[in-house]
Formats: sequence, structure tokens, C-alpha cells
Amino acid sequence: MNGVKSLFLLGLVLLSLAAFVAADDVPRVGGPRLLEGDERKEAIDELDATLATLATGDGPSYKAVNVKSVTTQVVSGQLKVYEVELKNGDDKKDCTVKIWTQVWLKKNGTNIKIKCGDEGELDRTW
Repeated sequence: MNGVKSLFLLGLVLLSLAAFVAADDVPRVGGPRLLEGDERKEAIDELDATLATLATGDGPSYKAVNVKSVTTQVVSGQLKVYEVELKNGDDKKDCTVKIWTQVWLKKNGTNIKIKCGDEGELDRTW
């Protein structure tokens, strides 16, 4: 009888371990998620529109040249993080762009942060 209990416990441990390992492939609620296909295209359109809005104010006139990756995350709104090559005139640089939107806010519902290498971070809200 002792052998049956041990075998049962071993089976439970192995089953739990298999479930834990398989859970790494499952997206986590609230965690970042890589965008692909139509969602990626929509996110790039949002990046282009946000950069255009930034250029109408006191910000630089950046254009996205090469979007390497885009993730999205639900965080009291939506946070999209872009690894992207930006162009400002003839100057090109690799940057991280974060766009946080809270669509229910009529004022200050969009925040953009741009960090390129060792340069300071640009941070604007409208």
C-alpha cells in the first residue's frame, strides 16, 4: 500500500511540474504581449500618428523607419512599447518608444516617452 501512495504522489508531482512548464507558453493577464499581423499594423499606424502630433508641438519631427518589435500591455489604459529606428532629418537612431493611452481622459490621455541610446528621455503628455 505504501508503494501505491508513493507512486500516486510521484504522479501528482510530475503532473504539476508539466503544467507549470506548459504555463510559460500561455500569455499572462496584464503582461506584455508581442503584436503581429493586423494588430502590429494598427500599432504602427498609432505610432506614426502620435509622432506626427508630437511634431506639431515643441517635439522633434521623428519618422519611424524600421519597427523591430511592438508589445502591448493593459495598465490603467494601454501601453505600447516599440523598438524602432527613428529618423529626424538625416539623423537615424535606434530608440525605445512608449505610448501610454487612456482613451477615457479628455485631457492628458496620451503620454509618449522616447529614449534613444544614452540620450535623455523625451516625455510629453497631451
